[in-house]
Amino acid sequence: MNQPQKSGLQDLPLALERDVFLRSLLRELSGTLEDVIGVDEASGFISIVGQRMGDQFNDMYKTALQVSRLSRAQLGEVLVDLKRRIQGDFYIISEDDEKLVLGNRACPFGDKVLGRPSLCMMTSNVFGLIAAENFGYAKVSIEQAIA
Repeated sequence: MNQPQKSGLQDLPLALERDVFLRSLLRELSGTLEDVIGVDEASGFISIVGQRMGDQFNDMYKTALQVSRLSRAQLGEVLVDLKRRIQGDFYIISEDDEKLVLGNRACPFGDKVLGRPSLCMMTSNVFGLIAAENFGYAKVSIEQAIA
């Protein structure tokens, strides 16, 4: 029986794997929304996705930590850890009883976020949802975005 010959495609140096594919997909989806309905409306749609993901992440962390509500100290640690796990690089600049200020050296979307400001709604809504669910209120302000 003849063995099929390998084409060598699997050995080509292509920057294509699941992570790149999914980030590219989000980039194109958000860009299409921004082009068709505008940045503000696209941001609104993406914020809904962020809220839903925030609910999931909040539940995951509370379950793993075996708590019904995150403490103030845990909130900052959770937000930094969440982004670290998805290849973001966030860090705590300052925190007190009223405010948590985070910095960011790397976005989880990498270079795919450039020119896609609506994707910033994902981070702000995930963070805002987690904070609000645990403390009753949250205001998220992105003073400078990588996008």
